[in-house]
Amino acid sequence: MYSSELIKGTLKTIVLKLLAEHKKMYGYEITQMVKEMTKDKIQITEGALYPTLHALEAEGILITETEFIGKRVRKYYSLSPEGKKLTKEKLSEFADFMNTMKFLLDIKPKQA
Repeated sequence: MYSSELIKGTLKTIVLKLLAEHKKMYGYEITQMVKEMTKDKIQITEGALYPTLHALEAEGILITETEFIGKRVRKYYSLSPEGKKLTKEKLSEFADFMNTMKFLLDIKPKQA
């Protein structure tokens, strides 16, 4: 499992990418998908995820939709038009950052 410091710096980008791919998701679904996709290497806590989701919503990057499932309320998140634009920018920025870090730390690509 990766440190919370590494995850914190990438959480917004992870959330935006997942929402771009899946159109709308609820919080628990996001945490479980990340956990599954990374084979437990990245585990997002509710304490980290929900403040990020709420901040993105406050910035107008996410749109929320509430659904009633029996007696429970489920809040779905999706990207606003501004969020779709930001996602492309964040992914490009992160890819460039990774390339810079590989160069800076002299990390060679793994041989197959």
